[in-house]
Amino acid sequence: MKNSGGKPRAGAVRKARRGPQVGSGGQGRQALEGKGPTPKAEDRPYHPAGKAKAAKERYAAAGGRGKPGQQTRGGRTETAPRTATRRPKAADESEVVTGRNSVLEALRAKIPTSTLYVASRIEVDDRVKEILSIATGRGIPILEIMRPELDRIAGRDSVHQGVALKVPPYEYAHPMELLDLTISRGQKPLFVALDGITDPRNLGAIIRSTAAFGGQAVIVPQRRSVGMTAAAWKTSAGAAARTPVAMASNLTQTLKALKDRGVFVLGLDGGGDVSLPGLELADRPVVIVVGSEGKGLSRLVTETCDAIVSIPISDATESLNAGIAASVTLYEISKLRAKK
Repeated sequence: MKNSGGKPRAGAVRKARRGPQVGSGGQGRQALEGKGPTPKAEDRPYHPAGKAKAAKERYAAAGGRGKPGQQTRGGRTETAPRTATRRPKAADESEVVTGRNSVLEALRAKIPTSTLYVASRIEVDDRVKEILSIATGRGIPILEIMRPELDRIAGRDSVHQGVALKVPPYEYAHPMELLDLTISRGQKPLFVALDGITDPRNLGAIIRSTAAFGGQAVIVPQRRSVGMTAAAWKTSAGAAARTPVAMASNLTQTLKALKDRGVFVLGLDGGGDVSLPGLELADRPVVIVVGSEGKGLSRLVTETCDAIVSIPISDATESLNAGIAASVTLYEISKLRAKK
């Protein structure tokens, strides 16, 4: 059809169909057919019962067979993959602790120290006397320097009060090496892994609780996580000298490697499927995964866990601090292990 101007009207011309038209050919028929009975909970891999069943099977397959550091698959023994590495060091990752109270507390906590800096002509009080006494007793080098040089070492905004302590970079262990060491000592592994925790005081508190309730190690991710700082050392109250901290380059892969060795991965979350007092399998090798107080566990870590456990708390309290949650869980597991 044409308009008054002699041009075809827009939309009035139909395009010719190309090729023969075919029907569905019964393509939708299969969708109408039934899919059979619903599988049992323990046969569904992402159901809590299915994860618990898989954990039992892994534990039975890995328990007591092969050498530490190896796993059995399909009748053959393989070396467990080393999925975590130590954090690469920069030229100098040393930390400087300043102030008389902070330096004294760090020395009392037996933080590894490379050098004690003291300003020349410093006014000596009881704190300075104790600082010098502890440093001398431990054989820590003491350097007396001018105040401008101490200002430079401590930093422009730091109030050093005439003393500063240089703390060398922390030497992280390897998660799988710590597992091998724990098994070789005849101990039942009880590790704590941190997911997204950035407060060094939480790390120090968790290290202290791990040591108190019979745990052997703490695992921290290489990225987006707190490391072993002087603040973490002080909060641990000396427990960091006895409980090693391992570095995981990829926390999810490290947890999967632990699962392949028969370790039960237990995640802590307020909306967990299992209540802590009713937890099963805690008397077996366990790694507790603690998330940040705000965001909780990440999605990939949650999917990797064998079970997500919640701690019953009053409705008046929204959540627990990460360090406290880890302490409560460690206590419950140690109590369960003591009964069996």
